[in-house]
Amino acid sequence: MNTALTKHVKDSFIKKFSTEPLLIFSPGRINIIGEHTDYNDGFVFPAAVDKGIIAAIQKNNTNTSTAYAIDMNESISFELDKLKPSSEGSWENYVLGVVAEIQNRNKVVGNFNIAFSGDIPSGSGMSSSAALENSVVFGLNELFNLGLSKTEMIFISQKAEHNYVGVNCGIMDQYASMFGIENHALLLDCRSIEAKPFKINFKEHELMLINTNVKHSLSDSAYNDRRSACENIASLLGIEALRDATEEDLLEIKDEVTPENYQKALYVIQENNRAIKASQAMLEGDLNTLGKLIYGSHEGLSKQYKVSCDELDFLVEQAKLNGQVLGARMMGGGFGGCTINLISTNAVEAFKTTVSIAYKEKFNKECSIYSVKLSNGTHVIK
Repeated sequence: MNTALTKHVKDSFIKKFSTEPLLIFSPGRINIIGEHTDYNDGFVFPAAVDKGIIAAIQKNNTNTSTAYAIDMNESISFELDKLKPSSEGSWENYVLGVVAEIQNRNKVVGNFNIAFSGDIPSGSGMSSSAALENSVVFGLNELFNLGLSKTEMIFISQKAEHNYVGVNCGIMDQYASMFGIENHALLLDCRSIEAKPFKINFKEHELMLINTNVKHSLSDSAYNDRRSACENIASLLGIEALRDATEEDLLEIKDEVTPENYQKALYVIQENNRAIKASQAMLEGDLNTLGKLIYGSHEGLSKQYKVSCDELDFLVEQAKLNGQVLGARMMGGGFGGCTINLISTNAVEAFKTTVSIAYKEKFNKECSIYSVKLSNGTHVIK
């Protein structure tokens, strides 16, 4: 966790609101494998990371609440009994949505001030939105003794995103951010919302993220479109979600769906299996198999689910040219953001240099490269 950022957030809050705040850290997340399986009731393999949102929050004695986005130097004030989504539709809807969803559960929140900042790279697919939502609900739960469990909190965060932001996200991002465990990834069953922690030992390897620094505008609409395609095929099959389907089941209705939607559903079924196999490979310390599964995930995301883009595909191809990278894939919703790479630690610096040069030559823009450590989930900063 970033101590300089913590100080900056605290100082900014005190300067603006003249009171001492409660401080919350809520991490971003990576996902080792299991992409677009969460809203299909499937398996995912996320982990919280050491980059996230730091929020300062405190009660106030006025008739309005104020939220302050430090990085943008923007603030909004709102009345708790007149909440509705902002038409501007940016960061404020994550805050307003969480407050509204808490109230929908008949929990009484008083007026408060909140200020926040983060060090999750913008558009990286590391889920700064879930981190922000979790920091708000966690902070309000502490301040007003709402008695919410962590599980209730993540559903509040998810509903905020559905109802105020308009993205029908699954539960993975909120879960990983809230429940993360240092040095562990979580094999999460998105139906039962139960996770099995796996202690991560990458031996002489580490995870490296390469941010394309692009975000193609397709992302939200394409996400909702793919989600509805999956739900339609599940209902054709007479099952609750694609989690329950096999490749054989899918073949039986092949003539009733478009070839594109058939491939999307096939991808989800195969990716679900890859996530389970990846957890087994982790248990056995078999990093080569894990790497192959990660490459397989990208192939499916790019060719079958069609949520990749030229920049992501290029970075994965660069990884394949380097024998020290065991696996690479796009991570997150798609159409931009990061690739996640499992790479030999002693090859990191050389690969950083070659991939940065190649990317700049190809797209005439810079990529950004980060190493991440696996962190604990949302908590009060003592």
